[in-house]
Amino acid sequence: MSVNNEGEAPAAKSDFVSVSRVLDHSVANVWGALMAPHGAEALLGEGGELGTKGSSWRASDGTFGVTRSFHPQEQIRFSWHADDAAPATLVDVHLVPADDARTSLEIRHEHLDDGADRDGLAAHWEAALDRLDAMSL
Repeated sequence: MSVNNEGEAPAAKSDFVSVSRVLDHSVANVWGALMAPHGAEALLGEGGELGTKGSSWRASDGTFGVTRSFHPQEQIRFSWHADDAAPATLVDVHLVPADDARTSLEIRHEHLDDGADRDGLAAHWEAALDRLDAMSL
């Protein structure tokens, strides 16, 4: 174990990254987009499609997973593998009405190991939020 100059252990890396944004679209519209190919691809990448619990998905960039939890217009959770050799991580997507016309959307990527590129993953999910936000839903 390495220590800093004061003899204290370094802070442990958190095992998750989380990004969120309020989108100018209703929960029903955001959920509908996520369940359609264009919205799922905005989140997962080209070829990625979300389905009900137990449905598998694979994007053309090699990422893949399985839907673990499915609660329409509230939450979807899916496993995420960066490639065939990568360990499973978990992505949790929560939708909460901000008001009648807007949705608070949080993406939390969990179970990250010490070697995970947290900044890269946060940027990846921020870009997904950008794509979803830019859609005409």
